[in-house]
Amino acid sequence: MLNDLFVLKKIKEGDIKAFEGVFRQYYAPLCLYGLSITGRKDVAEEIVQELFYVWWKDRENIQILRSVKNYLYGAVRNQSLQYLEHIAVQERHRERVLSIEKDEQDATPHQQLEYKELEEVINRTLKQLPDRRLKIFRMHRMEGKKYKEIAEILSVSVKTIEAEMTKVYQLLRQEIEKYTHII
Repeated sequence: MLNDLFVLKKIKEGDIKAFEGVFRQYYAPLCLYGLSITGRKDVAEEIVQELFYVWWKDRENIQILRSVKNYLYGAVRNQSLQYLEHIAVQERHRERVLSIEKDEQDATPHQQLEYKELEEVINRTLKQLPDRRLKIFRMHRMEGKKYKEIAEILSVSVKTIEAEMTKVYQLLRQEIEKYTHII
C-alpha cells in the first residue's frame, strides 16, 4: 500500500517512468481479464489502452482510494461490462428492426403505406425538437441508456431528463393523434 501511494504521487507529478512501470506490470494481465469478460481480444486491448490513456491524461485529478491494482481491475471490469451492455442494446435494436421489416413484408399494401406515413410523421416531429432534447431522446430510445446515465453524461439532473422525455412523448402523441384522425 505504501508503494502504491509512492507510485501514485510520482505519477501525479508527471513521472513517466513510474507510469510506464505500472503499465508494463498490469497491461497484459488486464488485457486477459478484459478478454475473459468481453470474449474479444481486440476489445479488451482497446479498453485497457483507453484506461491507461485517460489515467495519464487526467492523472492530477484521478482519486485512487484503493490499491492501484484494485482500481485498474475495477475499471476494466466496468468498461467491459459496459461494452457487453452496449452490444446487447445493439442486438435488441437489430432484432426490433428485423421484426418490423418482417411485419412490413407481411403487411398489405395499405398497411405498408400507413407504416411509411407514420414513420414520416415521427421523423418530421423529431426533426422539430431542440438539439438537446433530440440528443436525450436518441440516447434513451436508440442507444438504450437509462435516464441516470444520460444525466451523468450531460451533467444535468435526472429530473431534467425526465422532463425532456415527457415533452418529447407529449409532442409525438399529439402528432400521431393528428395523423390517426386524418386516416
